[in-house]
Amino acid sequence: MSLLKNFDKELESFLPELIQIRRHLHSHPELSGQEYQTAALIAGELRKYGWDVKEGVGRTGIVAQLGKADSICIGLRVDMDALPVEEKTGLPFSSLQQGLMHACGHDIHSCIGLGVAKLLANYKNQSKGIRILFQPAEEIAAGAKWMKQDGALIDLSAIFGVHVYPDLPVGKIGIRSGNLTAAAAELEINIVGNGGHGARPHETVDSIWISAKIISGIQEAITRKLDALSPVVISFGKIQGGKAFNVIADRVKLLGTVRYIDPGLKNILPAWIEEIVQGIVQSFGAKAEVKYRSIAPPIYNDPILTKFLEESAIAVLGKTNVLRLEKPSMGAEDFAELLENIPGTMFRLGVKGCDNCAPLHNGHFCPDEGSIEIGIKVIVHTLLAWLENHAQQL
Repeated sequence: MSLLKNFDKELESFLPELIQIRRHLHSHPELSGQEYQTAALIAGELRKYGWDVKEGVGRTGIVAQLGKADSICIGLRVDMDALPVEEKTGLPFSSLQQGLMHACGHDIHSCIGLGVAKLLANYKNQSKGIRILFQPAEEIAAGAKWMKQDGALIDLSAIFGVHVYPDLPVGKIGIRSGNLTAAAAELEINIVGNGGHGARPHETVDSIWISAKIISGIQEAITRKLDALSPVVISFGKIQGGKAFNVIADRVKLLGTVRYIDPGLKNILPAWIEEIVQGIVQSFGAKAEVKYRSIAPPIYNDPILTKFLEESAIAVLGKTNVLRLEKPSMGAEDFAELLENIPGTMFRLGVKGCDNCAPLHNGHFCPDEGSIEIGIKVIVHTLLAWLENHAQQL
């Protein structure tokens, strides 16, 4: 692979330009499904590199193709959207959009995708192809579905993904075969009781009190009704109800999230939660409506592709810098939607610098830009190695 021997010097030459693009994207974040300027900038760069570019795939997404898209085509997915988070980093290139921030590193992801595209621009093979998906709306777990519906996966044999990881220092990556992330769902519970005077609670059906019973009751039921070896996490992030300090509320709305690893729970949990909630509210004379919405399935990293990625990364970074993650994350990622159609794997990219790094989705999140170079090198090596060895690996 002659390209692999020469691309380090080329990457060094345009890395400063890539850093400037990253800082521009960071200063101009756009919410999920609104990545118009981000997509326009990325599409323009890709065309300069000589890629075939399709815009508006999955609404604001981009599909960049190099070479033929036949039965031998490898893919990379990176995402573009920002979060409704107020930036507190104090960086000179901080967000110029009040209340919006790239607090999950998608500006880093996008620039890794551009760097990969730049390095591979000279790759020519009439029987093999490389495709990069610049995906919108990951933060609302919709963009992967949108792109899939628009045919972004057609003729792809496999796909790789990357996500920044503040728990690892720059220069290291984390890989995991099998489950990497959890499935996610949204849970809404509306409790209807009977309000009244705060001095006479015995004459009411107190929805706030019942909501507390539901919150604690669900947690207790998880420990005694579900298999502890198939973890389930249910967390409530919003409680809404009541109008005055001395009036017992007749209605309360609970909003929460459900996370699980075992895909077999997908069809079990909605009815299980419904049964627990209805049992509690009925015992206190109230009523409840339970709404359950699946958001994303769990990411399952294909073992063969993960092993291939591991070997490629070791060739680039050295064995001590490629870590096997012991546990899956209870976080979710809609990259999982793509894996329902084709095999793939996602790795964790270390972004912790000498000053540490705040967690994802935090206003102080400040990944080290040195991670961009590491991500590009690992992915380029992996994609080219896969194209040369696909018959043996898949």
